[in-house]
Amino acid sequence: MSTKQKSPSKASLKENLCSAIDRHADAIVGIGEQIMAQPELGFKEHATAKRVTDTMRAFGLEPETGLALTGVKARLRSGRPGPTVVLIGELDALVVADHPMAAPTTGAAHACGHNAQIAGLLGAMMGLVDAETIDHLAGDVVFFAVPAEEYVEIEYRLGLLKSGKVGLLSGKGELIRLGYFDDVDIALMIHTHSDKERKEASIRASSNGFVAKLVRFEGVAAHAGAAPHSGVNALNAAHLAIAAINAQRETFRDEDAVRVHPIITKGGDQVNVVPAEVTMETYVRGKTPEAIRDAAAKVDRALKAGALAVGATVEIQTIPGYLPLINNPGLGNLFEANCTTLFGKDTSTRTGHQAGSTDMGDLSHLLPALHPSMAGASGSGHSVDWHIADPAMGYIAPAKSLAMMAIDLLYGNAAAAREVIQAHPPAMSKDAYLEYQAAALKTETFSENNLVACPIK
Repeated sequence: MSTKQKSPSKASLKENLCSAIDRHADAIVGIGEQIMAQPELGFKEHATAKRVTDTMRAFGLEPETGLALTGVKARLRSGRPGPTVVLIGELDALVVADHPMAAPTTGAAHACGHNAQIAGLLGAMMGLVDAETIDHLAGDVVFFAVPAEEYVEIEYRLGLLKSGKVGLLSGKGELIRLGYFDDVDIALMIHTHSDKERKEASIRASSNGFVAKLVRFEGVAAHAGAAPHSGVNALNAAHLAIAAINAQRETFRDEDAVRVHPIITKGGDQVNVVPAEVTMETYVRGKTPEAIRDAAAKVDRALKAGALAVGATVEIQTIPGYLPLINNPGLGNLFEANCTTLFGKDTSTRTGHQAGSTDMGDLSHLLPALHPSMAGASGSGHSVDWHIADPAMGYIAPAKSLAMMAIDLLYGNAAAAREVIQAHPPAMSKDAYLEYQAAALKTETFSENNLVACPIK
C-alpha cells in the first residue's frame, strides 16, 4: 500500500495561510504603525530597511540588503522548478511637512500608504513561512522591499547620480538597472486607497508615465525702479513660458491623458532687483512613451519661447521618470477572485486609465505585473489627513491577498504562472528600457544666440 501523502488542495492552502497571517496580526499591524511613526525619504530608508531585514531573518530568511542603497530582498525556495513571483512593498515616504506624523527634520510623512505596503509584504512572508505553503508550490516567492518610489528631492538624487551612487532616480528603475529583477518572472504589489466608491479593492487599467524637467531662466539683474530697462527679467521669461505651455494644452489629445504642472521654485532674490535667475520644475505625464515625448517637445518649445521673448537664456534639464503602468489582466482576474473569497461578491471595481504615476510602470514593461489597491485608509492621498483608519483592511488584507495570489500562480506545477507569462510578451527588453531612460536624460541651453537665421528667398 502506498504511504504517499496527498497534496492539499489550493483552497486548504489558502485557508491555512490566512489562519497563519491572523496569528501574526498584532505584529503585522505593529510594523505598519512603527513605520508610520518613523518616515524616511527615498534612498534614505535605513531604519525601515533594518526593520524589514530583522523581520525576514526572524522568519528564517537570508535577505540581501543595501540594494540600490536601501532595498531588501529575500527568496523563499520551493525546491521545485518553476517561475519566480516577486511580492513588492515600498520603503519610502514623501514630504508632507504639516502631517501630524511628519518627521520634524525632513518633513517626511507616510501620507500615501507605503507603510501599509511593507506591513502587507512582511505579513505575506510570515503567513507563507509559518504555514509552510512553499512545500506545495513550484518555483520561488521573492519578498522585495524597494526604495524611492516617490519622485521627490530631485536635486539630492541628481547628486547621487553625479557621484555614481545611483544610475537612475527611481528605486525600481535603479534595481532594474542593477539586475535585481533579472531573476523574477511576475511582479505583484498592492497600494492602499481611501475612496469608498472603489469598494474594498480596485484595479485600474493603466496609469501615466512621465519625465521631469528642471528649468533655469537666466536674465540680467538691474535696479527694478531706477533702471529696469538695463536688466533682462527672468521671471517674465518664466511667466511667458507658462503661458505658452497653457497655450499648448488644446493640442494634447484626450486619449493621451497628458498632464503638465509646472511650479516656480525660485522667483528672484529681492523685490527691488530685476530677477536674474528663476527656476522651475515640472512633470510631463502621458499615457504612452510616445505621448510623453510629444508633450515634452512642446513644453521645451514653450520654455524656449519665453526666454526668447525677453532675451533671457534658459537651461532645460530633462530627467527620466517612470514609464506608464500596464496592469496585467490575468493577474487582475486572480486578484478579484481572491477579493471575493476574502470579502464577498461585488467587492472590487475596475477603473480605466489613471493620470498619476508609479515606477511599477517600469517593471510592467518588462514582465507581467499588477498594482491594484485596497481600502483601509482615510483622508486624501499625499495630504495631512491621510492615515490607515482600518488596520485589518489596510495591513492584514493586503498580506492575505498577496500571498493568496502567490499560491494561485505557483500551485501544482505553476500552470497559472506559466500561462500568464506565455500570454504576456514584454513591451520592452531590459536593454531597450535602459536605452529609453538614458535617452531621456539630457540638458539643453537656449538663447537668442542659438537661433539660426534663414535666408530670405
